[in-house]
Amino acid sequence: MKSCFPGLFKTIAPMFISAMLAAGCQTVQTTQGGTVGVDRKQSMLVSSEQVNQAAVSNYQQVLSESRKKSALNSSAAQTERVRSIARRLIPQVGVFREDATKWKWEVNVIESDELNAWCMPGGKIAFYSGIIEKLKLTDEEIAAIMGHEMAHALREHARERASQAMAAGLGVQVVGAAAGLGDAGMQLTSLLADYTFVKPNSRLHETEADRMGVELAARGGYDPRAAIGLWKKMAQGSGGQPPQWMSTHPSHETRIKDLENYSARVMPLYEKARTQH
Repeated sequence: MKSCFPGLFKTIAPMFISAMLAAGCQTVQTTQGGTVGVDRKQSMLVSSEQVNQAAVSNYQQVLSESRKKSALNSSAAQTERVRSIARRLIPQVGVFREDATKWKWEVNVIESDELNAWCMPGGKIAFYSGIIEKLKLTDEEIAAIMGHEMAHALREHARERASQAMAAGLGVQVVGAAAGLGDAGMQLTSLLADYTFVKPNSRLHETEADRMGVELAARGGYDPRAAIGLWKKMAQGSGGQPPQWMSTHPSHETRIKDLENYSARVMPLYEKARTQH
């Protein structure tokens, strides 16, 4: 799911620039495969530490703005419900990357009519009340969304997409921005914000997040098959058509077939975990 906060990139862009110029391209293995076998190597031009640092700052800004509107965690019951699900999913992230168990995870609910939820780099999660209330989500469906969004953060998809944008011919603009050439810097910020935080995730990234998400849910004791019906709800909740941010996601039929396959793969994990909750 897309981030609703493209302004986040105003802070991250200068960090991306300096990191790229200093470090060059690296091929990394952000996660282990898990049962679902997501083990693609990724090429990165930017530093995860700097992205995460910027995400922390901007997440606090988002919370501050929501608090001023009395829209932050306005329902204690709803907030506790979402956080209780997170408490079961977060301990499972070690199967994909051990360092993520030490991230400073945070979960908050923002009062908004939007059908949205996201997880910033480093484990900063937000759910919008609209997606819970309008779609009448079950706990299993919340877990499906949360696992999906957590997977984007674990795989560092935002970092990867920024790296891809830079590798696609932005060298001159990056150097110009780093040198303080105003227009070039503004163009770079706008372009990378579009690629990283505004446009929908790629089909590849969505498929990876779907597969890892059902495993996280299953390991947390939530039925992974809930993800299948969830996407039907998402389409119905948007007037019969997928939301705009899903426009480049896998087709409905392809996604359902893939979720059916990978949910079945992780069912033994669910059967084992549910006896513990």
